[in-house]
Amino acid sequence: MTGHNAPHPALPNASDRTPDWRVPVIGGLPADQRLLGGVRELAETVVAALLERVPVYRRLPREQLTGELTRDTERRIRALAHTVRTGLPAPAEEFTAVREAAARRAEEGLPLDAVLLAHHLGLEVCWEFATRHARDDDAADLLALNRLLLDQLRQAVTAAGAGYLDGRRPATGRRDSARHSLLGALLAGTPADAAAERAGLRLSTGYTVLCLSLADHPDEHSPGVDPGIAALRKLRRFEAELDHRTRQSALTALTPTGGLVLVPFGPSPGPDEDGAGEAPWPLLAAALAAAARAAGVPVLAGAAPATPAEVPGAAALAYEVLDVARAFGRPPGLHRLDDVLLEYQLTRPSQARSRLAALLEPLADAGELLITLHTHLAGGLSRRHTASVLHLHPNTVDYRLRRIAALTGLDPARPADLPRIAAAIAARTAEQASLAG
Repeated sequence: MTGHNAPHPALPNASDRTPDWRVPVIGGLPADQRLLGGVRELAETVVAALLERVPVYRRLPREQLTGELTRDTERRIRALAHTVRTGLPAPAEEFTAVREAAARRAEEGLPLDAVLLAHHLGLEVCWEFATRHARDDDAADLLALNRLLLDQLRQAVTAAGAGYLDGRRPATGRRDSARHSLLGALLAGTPADAAAERAGLRLSTGYTVLCLSLADHPDEHSPGVDPGIAALRKLRRFEAELDHRTRQSALTALTPTGGLVLVPFGPSPGPDEDGAGEAPWPLLAAALAAAARAAGVPVLAGAAPATPAEVPGAAALAYEVLDVARAFGRPPGLHRLDDVLLEYQLTRPSQARSRLAALLEPLADAGELLITLHTHLAGGLSRRHTASVLHLHPNTVDYRLRRIAALTGLDPARPADLPRIAAAIAARTAEQASLAG
């Protein structure tokens, strides 16, 4: 009884009936009306029965059970009701949906017998629901309804079996394989024109290279939920939204924890064109934010623009920017080198970095002073803001700032000392990150 969460297709009108078809009436009520009248309750009953009698489905995330599976079951019940009403088979789109859903279950690692049993169980629950008020004189209508349900089951199981086999085949078809070849050629710095032609794409004048880090979804740590399934669903949602936002032009190599994305920008090169132009940073940031919302997780990205020949170096830079953003606690979103220039420079080992970090060494055993200094600078040097964040009295903040000045010789209240304090904090963070690595 599971399909997928696409919009409902057009279903037959009441006038499009099998000749001489009479709707089965069970317990004085047409069977289609009984099904439609309790569609939500019935869908929830089907899912509950599925969890009780096919335990492997308990491995699916809760959002999938209450969302996708319940919606799909409602859709299948409505399609069944129209079949009962008209005597006609459900539209082909319904069984395409069943096939696609079975492919997803295969990718998620559910066994074939469980997927097929789900369809048997769903129609069994629908039969019990539709016939629970049957009367002795409903025998002919019960037989007609039974024949319809068996035919529906035959078609659904056939579609689900085929879809399951689809899902067990390698995930990349010829088109995806060609796109991966293009991505590989660009990353290797080898001529990519032939690979682009095989992928059905024209080589762009410029690419934005994104190195991504996807956080875990809460479902990946939910008791009883298969973390692999939850991670796969997160990645699917992210990739689907990113494809939509980039008009399926992005070249991706992603896993549930992150990976690499190349987004083309600018026109394909003409005979008189040179250079990649300017990357559309606001659009890219918006696309990344939308994909992160769809996935339901924070996403941190390092980004660098490049011409095709510059992609290998840009990929290395994007990774370094991501690493710096992560080490310095930058918020989720897109970060360029310009956004982390000071931090990036201070992550390069040097005597200057070590000496800057040493300026704060007197505070090493006074953790509350370091926290106060970080918070004070991050809050725009507002003592009231610092006091509020740290749940302190403003006078306590003043006392701590004076202690910092006494111990380090750097006074946060003196404008001339602020650049050195900021650099010392960044250098200390970089030193600690390199030690941890």
